Amino acid sequence: MNTTQIENIERKTLSEIVTNDFRAAAVFEKYGLDFCCHGKKSLMDAANEKQLSAETIVADLAIVFKSNDSSSLDFNNMELDKLVDYIIKTHHAFVREKLPFITELGKRVVNAHGANHPEVLEIAQLFADVKVEFEGHMFKEERILFPEIKKLAEVKRGSAQYQHPPFGTIANPIRIMETEHENAGSAFDSIKKLSRNYNPPADACNTFKVYYAELENFENDLHKHVHLENNILYPKSLIFEKENQQIK
Repeated sequence: MNTTQIENIERKTLSEIVTNDFRAAAVFEKYGLDFCCHGKKSLMDAANEKQLSAETIVADLAIVFKSNDSSSLDFNNMELDKLVDYIIKTHHAFVREKLPFITELGKRVVNAHGANHPEVLEIAQLFADVKVEFEGHMFKEERILFPEIKKLAEVKRGSAQYQHPPFGTIANPIRIMETEHENAGSAFDSIKKLSRNYNPPADACNTFKVYYAELENFENDLHKHVHLENNILYPKSLIFEKENQQIK
């Protein structure tokens, strides 16, 4: 990667970089860079905020991009209904599996370690809030927003005619979904700080260690989940809707 390319990628936003090549997500997770809810920051600005070396991050990206691993799906060019199906089958399924499991782990950790480590009480409450909101969030997406996005995909292929959704425009539920994404991201920012970047204390039992590991895995999946919606699915759906409203 030459100097010009390095400068160009440093000026791109985190969300742009991940949208262009989803493999960048793993690199940004490594450095704790939020490419979903706060993905509009340039790589340079995001690195400076965390006092990280942008050159080091770019070097890691170069290694990933030059690899022969082509397993990453091209989400940016995926049809909207196919992307919806992927999100439901991959990320919604993951969330539904992990919410009760992590909640139960949290209860056990609070009971065993809450007296000596009061931070776990706050962590458990924050996750409980995420659980309640995300259960409703996924219901609204799957029953209200996603069906309308799937209709837009059919219109784009010419297999259906555009009709206004009953709520006027998909921009309305999208605003709500993005706010709920922001809430979940903020909750996990707090969880990460309280857990000292998911580092269990010296006296942690195996359940405690698994609890923090599962919370970290959940956050990592959340970042990818939210990126696909905030930075690809929602913007493209809004563009398609606007185009069809103008035609109609």
